[in-house]
Amino acid sequence: MAGRRVRSWLSVRSVAGQVFVLQLVIVLLLGAAATAALVLQVRHDATEEARGRSIAVAETFANSPGIAQAMRSRDPTKVLEPKAEAARKRSGLDFVVVVTPKGIRLTHPNPHRIGKQFIGTIGPSLRGHTITESRPGTLGPAMQAVAPIFDSRHKVVGVVGAGMTIRRVSGLADRQMPLLIGAVSVSLALATGGTALVSSRLRRQTHGLDPVEMTRMYEHHDAVLHSVREGVLIVGGDGRLVLANDEASRLLGLPARPEGRQVDDLGLEPHVADVLASGRDVTDEVLVAGDRLLAINNRLTDRDGGPPGSVATLRDTTELRALSGRAEVAQKRLKLLYDASVEIGTTLDVGRTAEELAQVAVDRFADFVTVDLAEPVSRGDEPRAADGARMRRAAVHGIRSDHPFYPVGRLFSLVPSSPQAGGLTMGRPAVERDLSEAAGWQAQDPEQTAKVIEYGVRSLVTVPLRARGVLLGVVNFWRTKQREPFEEEEVSLAEELASHAAVCIDNARRYTREHTMAVTLQHSLLPRALPAQSALDVAFRYLPAESGVGGDWFDVIPLPGARVALVVGDVVGHGLHAAATMGRLRTAVHNFSTLDLAPDEILSHLDDLIARIDQDEGPDGGSEGITGATCLYAVYDPVTRRCAVARAGHPPPALVGPDGSVEFLDLPAGPPLGLGGLPFETAEVELAEGSDIVLYTDGLIEDRRREIDTDLEMLREALAHPGRTPDQICAAVLDALLPDRPSDDIALLAARTRVVGPDRVASWGVPSDPAAVAGVRAQAMRQLAEWGLDEVAFTAELVISELITNAIRHATGPIRVQLLRDRALICEVSDTSSTSPHLRYAATTDEGGRGLFLVAQFAERWGTRYTADGKVIWAELAIP
Repeated sequence: MAGRRVRSWLSVRSVAGQVFVLQLVIVLLLGAAATAALVLQVRHDATEEARGRSIAVAETFANSPGIAQAMRSRDPTKVLEPKAEAARKRSGLDFVVVVTPKGIRLTHPNPHRIGKQFIGTIGPSLRGHTITESRPGTLGPAMQAVAPIFDSRHKVVGVVGAGMTIRRVSGLADRQMPLLIGAVSVSLALATGGTALVSSRLRRQTHGLDPVEMTRMYEHHDAVLHSVREGVLIVGGDGRLVLANDEASRLLGLPARPEGRQVDDLGLEPHVADVLASGRDVTDEVLVAGDRLLAINNRLTDRDGGPPGSVATLRDTTELRALSGRAEVAQKRLKLLYDASVEIGTTLDVGRTAEELAQVAVDRFADFVTVDLAEPVSRGDEPRAADGARMRRAAVHGIRSDHPFYPVGRLFSLVPSSPQAGGLTMGRPAVERDLSEAAGWQAQDPEQTAKVIEYGVRSLVTVPLRARGVLLGVVNFWRTKQREPFEEEEVSLAEELASHAAVCIDNARRYTREHTMAVTLQHSLLPRALPAQSALDVAFRYLPAESGVGGDWFDVIPLPGARVALVVGDVVGHGLHAAATMGRLRTAVHNFSTLDLAPDEILSHLDDLIARIDQDEGPDGGSEGITGATCLYAVYDPVTRRCAVARAGHPPPALVGPDGSVEFLDLPAGPPLGLGGLPFETAEVELAEGSDIVLYTDGLIEDRRREIDTDLEMLREALAHPGRTPDQICAAVLDALLPDRPSDDIALLAARTRVVGPDRVASWGVPSDPAAVAGVRAQAMRQLAEWGLDEVAFTAELVISELITNAIRHATGPIRVQLLRDRALICEVSDTSSTSPHLRYAATTDEGGRGLFLVAQFAERWGTRYTADGKVIWAELAIP
């Protein structure tokens, strides 16, 4: 479009093009004349300036003190050359030359020219006159002045030539050319802009058309204007009708030849005439004109420089109005269904889904919505036929909060005459247009239904909630007297809403059932109570993930010698498989703990177990393998106050000192369980009495919104408060770090250390001599008497004697006996042998083999614990 306009005003056939060509010729002629005048004038001025400067420099230098004396010196060039060059440079001339009366140069800007014949006229100067001339020189054509040099007796002893080359004179003119060229360019730009303005003005007046084209255009416009099925009226600024097409005359009933008359004189209805003559913008305003509904649009015509007035268009919307009303209702219903598909079922919670159904329908379809579900549905179970019509109110929502309906959670039974019971029985919706006349509905609860009617509730649509062939409940849509009652045609919309909500509720029900099963399984696999022990004061917290149960677990396992093992672990994933795997690993830890192995050996056995499970039950085995697991195993000894810890890819424990200092133990990390190939390491730390050791799973410190270092620092701050009990520690940690919507399980274990004091421990070294048994036995009996354990003295004497005798007979190296008074009396005999005794039945003719049998009969428990130096055989005796 822009290119066509440019071509139009550049064409010499148009007026704008002719004006532009004329202006272009004038500007070019003026520019050429100005250029010639500028060149001549500048050249003349430059020549005169060069002549004057040359004369001044030549005469000044010739009359300078010492010049005449230098001419008669032995080496005039040596004296005059520096002075001449200095004068040339200060004056800006191209040369200052001193010449002898014979025409020989004594100075020159080019040293090679010194001693050569001067080019120029010196005769007048030798006679005492200063002359100027333009002639070729050694530096090129130049304008030069020649002045005489007088001695003290006014005799000419030489001449001075000074001048400037023609090239420099011409350069003065050249520097004036850009200004002239710029002026010519500005003139051309102004000419172009003026031509464009002229062209634009002509184009607006003629619309770019010649008279023939304009005539043809207006004929077409007139034909279109009077044949369209939309009324067009043009009103002038003075309120007179300028034009009205045939459709406008028909719709408004205008008289013949209405043009030129005032709008108020056309016999129009006042509100129509007011809109046409108001001079204001109107968009799709519907007005009554006789028996028609007219949609009027009115626009002003003087916005873009047009003539004052307005143009109005009219459309007959009598039939379209009813159709558009139905379309608007359909559009609102489609919008409601779309919103329902987005807003219902955002969670897998049965109650929340029922609330979403009620919220999305209130105000846009009904004034109140109640959702009633069969009682087993809220628990995740499938309704049975025996459940009948026993319902529980799951949701109620409306335009006001003081509703008269049953509250959420109310359990009730539907009477057979109610429309809800009929809908459940037949599986179809039911409509009650006037509840005051619905006797079957009123029989449900006469007192309650009377309150509903008194409140102003007028109409009801009840729709069964059916999904996958199962009736889950009913949804009730209620309208008050302020709205029209429900019609039969609105039932389909209610069914669509109920159908989508039923699928979402059924999905939530199934999820609730599976989640309940997984939680039940998980809880059955986790410890329900902590075992009795005296080494640690323990508190714990276990929080399942919001999205489903996971594989986190913890354990507190009493060990021989009053020691206690603390365990936390995490199986990757969620659901039944993760919970079942967690149970298997926890059972395995219990079994391995009975062997009383070091923590790193326990983890090695777990690693081998998981590898075998993955090999046997992995993808090739037909079931899901273990995708990953971590574990931390710690053993605390209250006698030595030492804690041995090993971990397999698990976060390190936090150690809180009695003074409130917090330290994350720097332990060898070890690979997660199941990878194999890398060993685990055990680290030992000594714990002060009253210290707290805090074990946790990664769900506590891995929040997607924060860096793990930030979570660890938050954990440190939550733990740095001395004097708290383990239960208070757990509560404080969860308050500080628990996210609003946990995405992973959290297991937290806080244990405060206790110490078995020296007053409850006694030990003796035993020589490897059977005769020493009696002495050790006597010392042990005296210790038991001091502890007030005379009642178990006989049993303890028998057990100690048998254990020492076995160590002397079958072991080597130092033997030591230790008695530990705890919840039970613990008798331990250690030696350096790694051979463990075995319980067996002795024949009647055997002389030995009954000792361990007697120990097993009298002791509550007994066993062997291997150490780095050998083994410990222990037995626990119950204290009355």
